Amino acid sequence: MIAANIDKIKQQIGMGVQLIAVSKTKPVPMLMEAYQAGQRAFGENKVQELLAKQAEMPADVEWHLIGHLQSNKVKPIAPFVYLIHSVDGFKLLEVINKEAHKNNRVINCLLQIFIADEETKFGLSEAEAKELIHSAAFEQLTNIKIVGLMGMATNTDDETKITAEFKGLKIFFDRLKEHRSTNFELSILSMGMSSDYMLAVEAESNMVRVGSSIFGTR
Repeated sequence: MIAANIDKIKQQIGMGVQLIAVSKTKPVPMLMEAYQAGQRAFGENKVQELLAKQAEMPADVEWHLIGHLQSNKVKPIAPFVYLIHSVDGFKLLEVINKEAHKNNRVINCLLQIFIADEETKFGLSEAEAKELIHSAAFEQLTNIKIVGLMGMATNTDDETKITAEFKGLKIFFDRLKEHRSTNFELSILSMGMSSDYMLAVEAESNMVRVGSSIFGTR
């Protein structure tokens, strides 16, 4: 069933879009079923759960931290995390940079941009994101690289609203793409989850985070 779900989603989204299998709360045997179907990129919300699964899963899995990340939780994932999707402030970036330096690596990150009509979601405003990447302090962070943007649309059945939010982030992404530096070069636009990934793909997302449509509902 999991393999069939992955195949179906990959056919829907097309070759140019990367599928992140959101495996939070799912047991390792279910992840292994996805792995055996060819899935390599897995997204986890919580650091403790990610660490437990990373210890059991094959070494070639790409681990994506997609949930809200607290500064004091960066250290244990710094040696291996593939991509951090949820960077929402400079202080967090500083900590990621420090821990990446200790591990002699550069950690790729996405800036989370606030696009929803909900106060419960995290993220930077467009103005805050621009201020961050143009600051002198940001230029000093040589062990991180901002490779894209991530946004979560409002949790609503109104597809017109969701589409407008995704398209707004795509416009901002295109504007920011013109800015390049050693630690900033955008290529990833991560938008779309199980409920809205096709709307995101239509708005030119090239990375979707899908959980329940692969593994079933919790």
